[in-house]
Amino acid sequence: MSADAGAEPGAPSPTLPSGRYQVLLVALLSINFGIVFFDRNALGFLMGSVQPELGLNETQVGLLSSALSLTWSLAAFGMGGLSDAIGNRKIPLIVTTLAFCACSFLTGFAQGFALLLAARMLMGLAEGGVMPISHAMIVTEVDPRHRGIAQGIAQNFGSNFLGSVVAPTVLVAFAAAYGWRSAFFLAALPGLVTALLILLLLREPPRPPARPAAEAQKEPWLAVLKVRNVLICCVLAILLVSYLVVCLTFLPKYLLNVRHYGPGTMSLLIATLGISATIGSFAVSGLSDRIGRRPVMIAMPLIGVILPLAAMFFDGSVWLLAAIFFAGWGLVGIFPLFMATVPSESVRPARVATALGLCMGTGEVLGGVLSPALAGMAADHWGANMPFWIMIGLTVAAGLAAMLLVETAPRRRRTGVLSAG
Repeated sequence: MSADAGAEPGAPSPTLPSGRYQVLLVALLSINFGIVFFDRNALGFLMGSVQPELGLNETQVGLLSSALSLTWSLAAFGMGGLSDAIGNRKIPLIVTTLAFCACSFLTGFAQGFALLLAARMLMGLAEGGVMPISHAMIVTEVDPRHRGIAQGIAQNFGSNFLGSVVAPTVLVAFAAAYGWRSAFFLAALPGLVTALLILLLLREPPRPPARPAAEAQKEPWLAVLKVRNVLICCVLAILLVSYLVVCLTFLPKYLLNVRHYGPGTMSLLIATLGISATIGSFAVSGLSDRIGRRPVMIAMPLIGVILPLAAMFFDGSVWLLAAIFFAGWGLVGIFPLFMATVPSESVRPARVATALGLCMGTGEVLGGVLSPALAGMAADHWGANMPFWIMIGLTVAAGLAAMLLVETAPRRRRTGVLSAG
């Protein structure tokens, strides 16, 4: 593939803000996305209380995850393209943050499957645009030499620390004391704070240089799929979002109902996943800045095979099981790479949010939407182990797909290997 003329793919603005502001930007965006996942994961952690009260079967449990992923994907497609079209990042980010807070509050009022489904679909619409816009801000404002670790922290640090470490610990305990509905009301509050901080502390990034009108008219929205790396990243998103959503949907209940661990032990094991992904947010992405994106993205999915195998068959100590979960969940460290870093390094600055929205939206609609519903039906028909066999197949396929990537890391990239899209 040959490089297009013009701006370097994923190039930042000519004058970057100070290092202090770059740290503030990444930290605040990470916390904000962490609150998104605090809300998104809450239903899975509280399903042990929600399911019996509302009389849900396994297929309905899967459909709730699928529905949120569907509307999340639509929002990722739409908000990414809208943000590029209007050239504004900050205001859409604030609006989506306030909207998902309202939807979390509404979830607590659900009295049956239909109302719960509607509340989760609205939440997906509210949350789906947050990350494409956040990553587009990082591409413009952060030094490319640190882009991998910056995007890793923005996408994975807060989302996993708040969504997978704090959420199961706090929400399960809060629900035990005050009921699962009150736990959803609690989850709605922190986003109000981050929306205010974004308004007060972050600037609107400079708009990237516009392409000539005649050239832009010849390039349809889906033209970014002509870039090989974007296409491969969409495939990886489908496979690995499926892995993540199936795991978070079925693992907590499996540990309680099939492996017969108590709620406290289940929360500990799920929190281990969050700790793993929190560390991976800078360790895995930072490693890719040094040795390249491609080798990291090949190795980590294959390591992920050990988690579902251990969930099904390991009978040793809980602490050793937690260590296996910690290692296997390290594959989540590459999510920012295929959803943000590699696509943003493969297309022109003016198409970054579009490319990111496409990768995230494709993963959600074809992975997040279909996989939990299919896994739920498989569990109903062939037993509770089926979601974990599905996870194994997904990781192996992802490792093979990553072998087709072209390297994009600035320290490793050769001149002229990418199409700028």
